[in-house]
Amino acid sequence: MTTHTTSFEQTPSTDAAATTAAASDALDPRDDLATAIALAGRALAAVRPDQYDAPTPCEDFDVRRLSSHLVAVLRRIAVIGRGEDPFSVPSFADELADGAWARAWEAAAREAADVWADPAILGRELRLPVGRLPGAAGALMYSHELTVHTWDLARATGQRPVWDESLVERALALVRRVLPAEARGGPIPFGPVTDVDADAPAIDRLVAWAGRRP
Repeated sequence: MTTHTTSFEQTPSTDAAATTAAASDALDPRDDLATAIALAGRALAAVRPDQYDAPTPCEDFDVRRLSSHLVAVLRRIAVIGRGEDPFSVPSFADELADGAWARAWEAAAREAADVWADPAILGRELRLPVGRLPGAAGALMYSHELTVHTWDLARATGQRPVWDESLVERALALVRRVLPAEARGGPIPFGPVTDVDADAPAIDRLVAWAGRRP
C-alpha cells in the first residue's frame, strides 16, 4: 500500500472550495491547530535515538525522515500565516542533526503561535500549496496533517498519545469532504481507504481514511 505523505499540500486545488466550506464548522480552527501542534511536539520529544531508523506507516519515511518533515511542516505553518510563499520552506529540515528535532519544534511552535495569534488571520487570504485560501481553512488543513503524522510517529515508536476526540472528529469531517474515497493515487498522494468498524475510535477512522491500517 502506497501512502506517501499524508498532506493536503499535494491535493489538487479543485478541492479548495470544499476545504473553505469545511472551515466554517469549527468554532476557532486555531484552537485545533494549537492542540495538534502541542501533541505532535510531545510525540517528537519522546522519540529515542534507537528508533530513528524505524519504519513508519507512511512508507516513504522512517522515524528520522518523518521527524524532519514534521519540523518543516510547522515552520511552513508560520510562513503561511505571515502571507509568505509556502514553498520558501523546504519539505524537510535537513540541516538539523539527529535528535535536534524537539528543540527546533519548540522554537517553531512559538513562532507559529505568535503569527497565528491575531483572530483576523482566519478571514485573511493566505497562500497555501494548494492555492489561496482563508486562514480558517489553512488551520483546519494543517491540524489534520499534524494529527495523522503524529499517529504515524506514535505508531512507529510505541507511543500512545491521548487524542482530542473532538479535534479528530472535525479533522475526519474535513478529510471526508475534500478527499473522496475514490480516485486515490495519481496526483492524490493518499492510499486507498482501509476498512474499520463504524464505532472504531475517531483516530482509527481518521487514519484509515488517509490510507493507514490502524
